Amino acid sequence: MSDLHDVVPVAPPDLDAATTMWTDYTSTRPREIGDYDYTVEHFGDTARLADELLRIVLSGGKRATAELVSEFAHRGDPLPRIGSHWIACDSSGTPRIIIRSTALRVGRFDSADAAFAAAEGEDDRSLESWRREHRRYWERTCAARGAVWSDRDEIVFEYFSVVWPPEHAD
Repeated sequence: MSDLHDVVPVAPPDLDAATTMWTDYTSTRPREIGDYDYTVEHFGDTARLADELLRIVLSGGKRATAELVSEFAHRGDPLPRIGSHWIACDSSGTPRIIIRSTALRVGRFDSADAAFAAAEGEDDRSLESWRREHRRYWERTCAARGAVWSDRDEIVFEYFSVVWPPEHAD
């Protein structure tokens, strides 16, 4: 039987705290901002996953992420651009870090490679586990919004760096 934390949704982000974090970042690094705004999000779709993936980022083991293009469209969010930022929150909605996109590409499920799987830093970091866990994840998240996942769906493959706060920055 799964732990209750496996199905607990993530709390809404604390937007006031995110604004404060963004202001602190931009006041010390105005040249890095460019003409980009930011989004406020979390990793994963459950409290447990959000905290686990954030923990891997904070430990330095995760510097890539993947999301379906259709998820961005469903939320009404633009696709990320190189140089765009997002504030990653923990499961309680507390902003923890600011991430900046460093490389992006859109491709299908079968275009993921071993280097990307390793950069995502999840499970055993293998391409096999990446495919197994992402297939499971996208089947679940698509079903939750009334869609059906296909391995032909477009995916945003994103590499990132952690830029704020200084104690976590790359």
